[in-house]
Amino acid sequence: MSETQVVVVSPEGELYAGSAGLVTLPGIEGSLGILPGHTPLLTRLRPGAVHIKRPSGEDDFIYVAGGYAEIQPHAVTILADTAIRGKDLDEAKATLARQKAEERLQNLHSDIDYALAQAELAQATAQLATLAQMRRGK
Repeated sequence: MSETQVVVVSPEGELYAGSAGLVTLPGIEGSLGILPGHTPLLTRLRPGAVHIKRPSGEDDFIYVAGGYAEIQPHAVTILADTAIRGKDLDEAKATLARQKAEERLQNLHSDIDYALAQAELAQATAQLATLAQMRRGK
């Protein structure tokens, strides 16, 4: 199996550097599957899971809150606004954040920043989806 070198970084530091046989990432227009030899591409990322399938068959999941991905034929570089290893996600905290954001969006009489509440809802939902993907082993 040929391989692609993958690097995932955020302002907090490097979260992953290694090889992969497949990388799936949350592009702004939808999920992208990146195999070795992929056509060069630059895309924005939406909140979601980066799934790294190592050549050994192991899976790594990293939640990203947005950012950019640069794809070259044998390299994927992900510059994330915020990134959290899947194993470090807190399901209870994400569930609570989603509930609070939903409540703020439903309260029509409050002075809230709707764009901020929608972004918080999207991020919490994406974290929960990342945890669900990890459980399924996808």
